[in-house]
Amino acid sequence: MTAILNFITSQTQLPKKNVENTIKLLNEDCTIPFISRYRKELTGNLDEVQIGDIVKFKEQFEVLEKRKIAILKSLEEQEVLSAELQKKIEETTDLIALEDLYLPYKKKRKTKADTARENGLEPLAKIIMSQSRNLRSSDISSLASKYVKGEVNSEEEALEGARHIIAEWINERTDIRNTLRRELERSAVIATKVVKKMEDDEMAQKFRDYFEWNEPLNRIPSHRLLAILRATSEGFIRQKVEIDDEKAIYKIENRVIKSNDAASKQIKLAIEDSYKRLLFPALSNEALSAVKEIADETAINVFAKNLKQLLLGSPLGEKRVLAIDPGFRTGCKVVCLDAQGGLQHNETIYPHAPKNDTKGAMKKISSLADAHKIEAIAIGNGTASRETEQFIKRIHFKNPIQVFVVSEAGASIYSASKIARDEFPNYDVTVRGAVSIGRRLQDPLAELVKIDAKSIGVGQYQHDVDQTKLKSSLDTTVELCVNSVGVNINTASVPLLSYVSGIGPKLAENIVNYREENGPFTSRKEIMKVPRLGGKAYEQAAGFLRIKNGKNPLDDSSVHPESYSVVSKMAKNVNVNVSELIGNKTLLQKINLENYITERVGLPTLKDIIKELKKPGLDIREEAKVFTFNQNIKNITDLQEGQLLPGIVNNITNFGCFVDIGIKESGLIHVSNLSDSFVKDVNEHVHLHQQIIVKVLDVDVDRKRIQLKLHQLQGK
Repeated sequence: MTAILNFITSQTQLPKKNVENTIKLLNEDCTIPFISRYRKELTGNLDEVQIGDIVKFKEQFEVLEKRKIAILKSLEEQEVLSAELQKKIEETTDLIALEDLYLPYKKKRKTKADTARENGLEPLAKIIMSQSRNLRSSDISSLASKYVKGEVNSEEEALEGARHIIAEWINERTDIRNTLRRELERSAVIATKVVKKMEDDEMAQKFRDYFEWNEPLNRIPSHRLLAILRATSEGFIRQKVEIDDEKAIYKIENRVIKSNDAASKQIKLAIEDSYKRLLFPALSNEALSAVKEIADETAINVFAKNLKQLLLGSPLGEKRVLAIDPGFRTGCKVVCLDAQGGLQHNETIYPHAPKNDTKGAMKKISSLADAHKIEAIAIGNGTASRETEQFIKRIHFKNPIQVFVVSEAGASIYSASKIARDEFPNYDVTVRGAVSIGRRLQDPLAELVKIDAKSIGVGQYQHDVDQTKLKSSLDTTVELCVNSVGVNINTASVPLLSYVSGIGPKLAENIVNYREENGPFTSRKEIMKVPRLGGKAYEQAAGFLRIKNGKNPLDDSSVHPESYSVVSKMAKNVNVNVSELIGNKTLLQKINLENYITERVGLPTLKDIIKELKKPGLDIREEAKVFTFNQNIKNITDLQEGQLLPGIVNNITNFGCFVDIGIKESGLIHVSNLSDSFVKDVNEHVHLHQQIIVKVLDVDVDRKRIQLKLHQLQGK
């Protein structure tokens, strides 16, 4: 435990005791949401980000230890493991340093140096490398002549073979590799050139900025590096890492060459060969990979932040919704949903060209709104969205109905998925898509968890980053969002339940099957009756599962069942029952928390309990708000510099944010146009789906690019 503790605390600077307790909880299969919410006393009140860092570095340490074991085993089998080498390996805390130690012994394809050794040239290489004889050219020739035999046909071939061996020795020296690494870190440049035959390719034009580009590798922003690598992989440009080769070779020579004679000339040639053939190709790739890893992490973090904001978007709540998936030629698919998202009715209307049945469509929508007591209308933001919104707003409904435009991102992925087929086996993809649009208005979180997060479109270059790390980050983000809101166990779908702490897909299926067979759950205790849901899963999940109108009012709160006795004691001490204590701020403020501290329950948990009892089951999300685009802006040609327009933030990157202004193309507010002062983090200024006012700065119709400036935040 000491080694992993030292490693994690050195990386996170968190208190050792807090890290130790967190590791123990993780080893007991506790989840991040559970630990951060219900084990604050043990962790010292660490939040989910800090616990996530502990998880990340714990995994890194375990990978390092696993690699050490494999290397030590290999060295033992080769019978080359000395006590000194073993000590160095065991004490290494860096994967790159570990691989450097192993490099001389690593099994690899046959090299030029291997061939030279087979030809008996290693003694010659050692003599040259020793630099101890003050050799002249004639001496070198005389030495080399002794090795002209077998496959070696000349003195020059003998010297060349010796140089190959020396080049490999130089390549395997850790100090030389680290010298070159430092040089790459300080001064490496990434340079690009367009592939000539692709210069006029239409697809290549979006990468036109990188047809001839160079930039220090240590300063290139994440999005730019990923764009360059994408353009390279698609064959539009060529890229390479460059440094001052002469300067780098000179630094290696200073470490290796000790004399100025014929031997040093051979060593100099070997250094140049080692640098060009072995060292630079490997270490420049390593440097690029390291920067790519940082770029990936940055992009993944941006994606995760965006996803969190999207998942925690404002829900309309349990209201009856009419949802429309708009279209021209194929018509608009209309569905009516009950307050719980159940499909009540579906059909297609044709208010737009070519059929232009506006009158019939109006009559149909009006009659459906009356029949199903519709409280809100959700319109997808794809093709024909603006026209459909304008059409709906011309209808005079008997009762007030709010109209919302809802993002369709990923709806087509959902409608063709197994989840959608299982939910609506008797309906086609158009009906499923419209249902998804309506449900997103009712509860974005419950609906979006059904879609692969990568398909939601709230990041950049998501297909270019490390896919394993991306999936892990996004899964964690979804899990944290689901558990921060809580889940109604009697209405939640299998995908939503599967993200609840301690549940997972199989138990989620078992819960839904139990619910269908036995009716709604009436208490949290009843959850224990679900097949294969044992004590550990119950401990992890119970606090995040809600039961509306159950036997125990605490079952509809984030108070964990393990703390019910504490709440009962509080209620008894103020002479009321638990239901009378809930929501009674006057009584709750009188409670002295010090009286309820035990070995297991400390002040952090008690404060959380009181906070929850004051507003039980409070949804942390904001309420949904109606929004209207400028009705005079239909396409990019309607835009003019200086216009002020309402917009909705629909994507956030490190270099700025994209804004939907009601046309096909989103506009970009560059980070420099978000504020008159320096902006460190875009997310500190705007959030996803925020309603804002923007000013049009520039319109490039040919490239379909719109430059915007943030003029005003919604409500300010």
